[in-house]
Amino acid sequence: MEIATIGIDLAKNVFQVHGVSRNGKVLLRKQLRREQVATFFANFQPCLIGMEACGSAHHWARKLQALGHTVKLMAPQFVKPYVKSNKNDAADAEAICEAVGRPSMRFVPIKNIEQQSVLSLPRVRQGFVKARTAQANQIRGLLSEFGIVVPQGIAYITQRVPELIDDASNALPGSFRLLIDRLLEHLRMLHRRIDEIEAVIKAWHRDNEASQRLEKVPGIGPLTATALWRLSVTRETSPMVGSLPRGWDSFLDNIQAVASRTC
Repeated sequence: MEIATIGIDLAKNVFQVHGVSRNGKVLLRKQLRREQVATFFANFQPCLIGMEACGSAHHWARKLQALGHTVKLMAPQFVKPYVKSNKNDAADAEAICEAVGRPSMRFVPIKNIEQQSVLSLPRVRQGFVKARTAQANQIRGLLSEFGIVVPQGIAYITQRVPELIDDASNALPGSFRLLIDRLLEHLRMLHRRIDEIEAVIKAWHRDNEASQRLEKVPGIGPLTATALWRLSVTRETSPMVGSLPRGWDSFLDNIQAVASRTC
């Protein structure tokens, strides 16, 4: 009797595998260390493999597909109803195995490497923007302790604070001037990183037909067009990354409809 369907509970180090025959008989319960997974499935007959769409799922989906298996990703909340006992790795793998065979199951499209790379850019940029804002606020806060008020805004800080450091009349200690100068260096570095990522996003935008169509909508530039494209992809995989805010589905439909008409 051959194994027809397998559920894999992904983890950082030890993966739980649960396999059943076509009639649902359990034929496999096994733990695999990360380095064993590829070899195990390379020597395994092609079958249907289900996984939750979580961290590293798209990587493993591509890898297992290359070995000849049919791989399906599912949102964790769609798998949860099939957990039959207390939550543990074995129960999760069994639930995944059960869920992947359901005709009504909704699956998450497997991203290729380019899609994963592009989708990571706005997240990294957002992280740098938050770090830059935090650094700017720290500089403003430190200066306010010495009675120096700097208006909000990155431009004010990068232009005004160097002048304050060089102004001998404000009686700032030398060590404090040096500290602020180092923080300004860090702020400028973050600004450069943001510019670098934006340049990569804009370069990708120029080569992406869907993103260029969105830019034809009045008021939408390259960064916004790329973000909207990302949201349209995220909407398909929203069970994995969290649902979009209320109303965004219809908003994206309207944006893409307008983009189509302007082409």
